[in-house]
Amino acid sequence: MTTACDVLVIGAGAAGMMCAIEAAKRGRRVAVLDHAKAAGEKIRISGGGRCNFTNIHSGPANFLSGNPHFCKSALSRYSPRDFIALVEKHGIAWHEKTLGQLFCDVSAKLIIRMLLDEMAAAGAALHLETAVTGIEKTGDGFAAQTTRGAFACQSLVIATGGLSIPKMGATGFAHDVARQFGLNIIPARAGLVPLLFDDDLLALTKPLSGVSVDPAVVSCGKTSFREALLFTHRGLSGPAILQISSYWHEGEDIVIDLLPGRDVFGELKQKRQDKNKAMLHNALAEAALPRRLADLIAARTGVDAPLTDLSDAKLRAVADHIHRWRIPPIGTEGYRTAEVTLGGVDTDELSSKTMESRKTPGLYFIGEAVDVTGHLGGHNFQWAWASGWCAGQFA
Repeated sequence: MTTACDVLVIGAGAAGMMCAIEAAKRGRRVAVLDHAKAAGEKIRISGGGRCNFTNIHSGPANFLSGNPHFCKSALSRYSPRDFIALVEKHGIAWHEKTLGQLFCDVSAKLIIRMLLDEMAAAGAALHLETAVTGIEKTGDGFAAQTTRGAFACQSLVIATGGLSIPKMGATGFAHDVARQFGLNIIPARAGLVPLLFDDDLLALTKPLSGVSVDPAVVSCGKTSFREALLFTHRGLSGPAILQISSYWHEGEDIVIDLLPGRDVFGELKQKRQDKNKAMLHNALAEAALPRRLADLIAARTGVDAPLTDLSDAKLRAVADHIHRWRIPPIGTEGYRTAEVTLGGVDTDELSSKTMESRKTPGLYFIGEAVDVTGHLGGHNFQWAWASGWCAGQFA
């Protein structure tokens, strides 16, 4: 038996469900396939279970891509306010955290329920625990072989995401399909992911495991983020680190300012002039550094002595260590803990208006499968909603 439909969406995640809703609203017969037992699994675990479903400030500047202009069309046509209106239509209570991040008050499951209800109301059919084993182009569309029979469609939408968090079922399916149809793939790598230290640096920083600094400024090249960081037993994590990880490449250093906006040299010099005889590590703790971190910096700089005994050169060396701590990570934790996949289907291969392949009419790629990756804080969900919405207007 072959199930016929107008639009076949592979992937029941954020982008796939949004696309299915919009296509079905146009009267298209829509089928959505997913190999998982439940739809929206990455939605369910996001935001600590409360789903950081968008960001009120989301715009092109919050995204990385080989073509930074590609995302502009979708983001302008389906905005954070549009998704907020959908959330409020379903009576889902939400709140804003820092930097424009919006979360559900209760549970991410409410967002999944909302999308499923919208799909059902529009008439889109959902087929879970259905793995796609093959796809081919036909005279009037596409045919997909699955573990539950064949599907025939006019428009095929690939919304299976990237490689991040394989324990949630992530695979390279979207990239494989793109290659099958001759589309270029920008090499993938893990993004929004903790950074790792080598053994020598770990020997120094392991006592800091669990220590956080908020805020810190973390830089790589010309890019900086001012958010919290967290020392771990393997290296560094926290929002500032996850953000910079998307810009970091192997062999590069990151630079950390542990007390941004402060003049540590000036403050220590003033204490010395005031005849403050505090030991350096105590003075650094008084300056708002966590105690364990203050102790480490004092020990590492080798000048843990009363302030009255320290020269300008020594105080400046301490300040430089605090404001410009240069660290060479050896890698990332990889896709296992990465929140997103950088790279993917080359945007040059797609229409920014419709998300349709330029080479293969009727074939669409949306969401994380595409070489558009957002910053931390709800931007990747906004790209999923926006790209899915756009494809749903045309598929």
